[in-house]
Amino acid sequence: MIERELYEAKARGDWPGYMDALARAELFLPQPRAQIDADPSAARFHPSANNTLAVYTRGMLPAPDAHTVYLRQSLAWFANAWDPRDPAHLAVNPGSPVEAYLTTSPADLARWRAHWDAAPSWGLAPGAVHALHTGGPLHGPVARGLAVGAHLAVSNGEFWNALAYHGDGYTRERARLREMWDVTDAAGWFDLLQRMLEAEVVSPVWEFALRLRRVLASDFAGPVDVEHWRHAAEAGLRRSAEQAAQPRLTPDGVTVAQPRPTAEVEGEIAGVRRLIGRITRYEQRFRADGLLPEDGWVRSVTAWDYGRASQMARWGVATRYCTVQDAERAVLRAGEQAVRTYGSWAEFSAGYALARCLHFDGEEFGSWYASSLATHLTLTTDPASPFLNIPWR
Repeated sequence: MIERELYEAKARGDWPGYMDALARAELFLPQPRAQIDADPSAARFHPSANNTLAVYTRGMLPAPDAHTVYLRQSLAWFANAWDPRDPAHLAVNPGSPVEAYLTTSPADLARWRAHWDAAPSWGLAPGAVHALHTGGPLHGPVARGLAVGAHLAVSNGEFWNALAYHGDGYTRERARLREMWDVTDAAGWFDLLQRMLEAEVVSPVWEFALRLRRVLASDFAGPVDVEHWRHAAEAGLRRSAEQAAQPRLTPDGVTVAQPRPTAEVEGEIAGVRRLIGRITRYEQRFRADGLLPEDGWVRSVTAWDYGRASQMARWGVATRYCTVQDAERAVLRAGEQAVRTYGSWAEFSAGYALARCLHFDGEEFGSWYASSLATHLTLTTDPASPFLNIPWR
């Protein structure tokens, strides 16, 4: 972690090394929430009484509150934004063991830029497991619920166990929810979260096909032939269409439903038959690449909703659409829902990966497939992974 590097460099008096680490760190600038809500494009310096400007690295951020938000910036941004009228010192993680008060002369700012230019990377590396060892649960039900969202945390380069979550900063997190989910207020966030927790966002057609195979596997106590699966799906869809057209007794009397157009029913059947083929081919590739065992198959794709619900709870904290306590309740529920559906972390992860591939990859086995596979393998093999350190039940 960057904070450990900062601490060790400070302890040995290695200030160039401290600045090297700081140049690779995301720096979060506190702002009054009311000001940012009124003008999201403006980041202002608000010096303390001793004429210093406080910033925090990702692992040292204060707990979220209703009135203060944080904007993510780089050391280079501060070097370029600084003005002679600005505070005399930049206070990095004030009040902590890694605090430093950096002077802000023109020569200092030039050194900040030089360290930034030499930095090989910035922020947490995507594709790796990152955890808070102070300030985030590592064991227990809350940690399990947070780990249900670890696919997104690993692929995005975030702490998997951050419940008091700031993400990429207040304005970026609000933009993420607006652009990706069309969520612009607390009510919209809450509605989407509840639908995810009930697995109502993931495609019901995918889940219909997989649920049918589970029933067939239970009935026949063994593997399900693909053609048998297709025939059963077709029979079920035809039966459903026929039943929907039957007269029904309601409080208003007998209701006669109009039969669905034949073309519509046949199109639905053809689509499910194609879907079963897609699922089968993905599972074959999963087995070849180690995402499934040799005789394994995917039970359900609701993992995608439960995993996204765990992360959506945290996004609600970052955007101030909910409190940390609200997010904790949602995270606990996401973990409970996942455990009810799956038998292990590996099963859960395979279900998440399949849904993601069905939605994004289109059987190209391209970057979406590769990233899903890589994240699954990281979470199921890295000794630091929550999947290897938190019991499923």
